[in-house]
Amino acid sequence: MSQTPISRFPTPEIADLPDDIRTRILAVQEKSGFVPNVFLVLARRPDEFRAFFAYHDALMDKPGNLTKAEREMIVVATSNANQCQYCVVAHGAILRIRAKNPLIADQVAINYRKADITDRQKAMLDFAMKVAFEAYAVDDADLDRLSAHDFSEEDAWDIAAISSFFGMSNRMANVTSMRPNDEFYTMGRTEAVPARR
Repeated sequence: MSQTPISRFPTPEIADLPDDIRTRILAVQEKSGFVPNVFLVLARRPDEFRAFFAYHDALMDKPGNLTKAEREMIVVATSNANQCQYCVVAHGAILRIRAKNPLIADQVAINYRKADITDRQKAMLDFAMKVAFEAYAVDDADLDRLSAHDFSEEDAWDIAAISSFFGMSNRMANVTSMRPNDEFYTMGRTEAVPARR
């Protein structure tokens, strides 16, 4: 395991955290077998930790027309464009698991236009990338393109919100020099490779 610091800022000890944050971190550790570094890095500011994860959960865990794997695709594609190592590696692992596909995260991160995903998913990522880098240029034609792929106005809002939220997350991860946990690199890579579409 790496001995490199997980952040350029000091991180608190789990035992010293407020009860609600400590409980959440320990629950994640029990479920996954390790504590993702993002929890420790952001826990240095408890109020911001709570706000961050409340919005994260509202965007990523909600029911809706976007699957959980598609939500992770948005994170991986936009995080790669923002050069956020932590989010590409961590959410790439989650994407591989949710999509049950060991190849998908690398494909989406490197060039989603060439990835083995549907035209609908490519349209979703086109819109997410426009939100990430040219939100000022989003217009009704963008929503029409999404609608042509059976995305509703609510779906468009979700895509935009995920792209926007993780833009902030990417920037904080880069500023803090947040290091991905070693465990993320191998997660979800041992499933059988699905047939090409």
